[in-house]
Amino acid sequence: MDFLLTGGAACGKSTYAEKLVLGFPKPRFYVAAMRPYGEESFIRIKRHRKMRAEKGFETIEKQTDVDEIELPPHSTVLLECICNLVDNVMFDDQGNMYDVTDRIISEVLTLKSRAENLIVVTNDVGSEYSDYSAGVKAYVQAIGDINIALAQSFENVYELVCGIPVVLKGELR
Repeated sequence: MDFLLTGGAACGKSTYAEKLVLGFPKPRFYVAAMRPYGEESFIRIKRHRKMRAEKGFETIEKQTDVDEIELPPHSTVLLECICNLVDNVMFDDQGNMYDVTDRIISEVLTLKSRAENLIVVTNDVGSEYSDYSAGVKAYVQAIGDINIALAQSFENVYELVCGIPVVLKGELR
């Protein structure tokens, strides 16, 4: 099965995603795409790894190229999150910007083909669209395009509102 979970900031996506994963048998993998910046993020990552391990997750830190992840049979995977993946490959250290939409879609669909169950977390960034810089507009557009493509390819698409899943496609699990 596959699930795309979307919603605004701090709406319960990650909590619900972990709950979904716990409903599937092991092995369970948590693909963490956040690139750490500074000591505070390393402390946060360490804390999250410990919490996930207690839930039976094996953490895979993979900030790019999620299509390279090899999985054992019958794996359940939680990918957190599309926005981090886009940020990690769209902008380089010199401030250059790249079109990554097709790349990210392809990588996630490859990961989907390798996992028996895949839960992907993303953000609904388009509803908060405002008068942003060209780079931020391109970032928001890329995430929107990726979300549309993934929603078309996934069996289940939920929007989380105040921690409550609203089924946009598929059935509630």
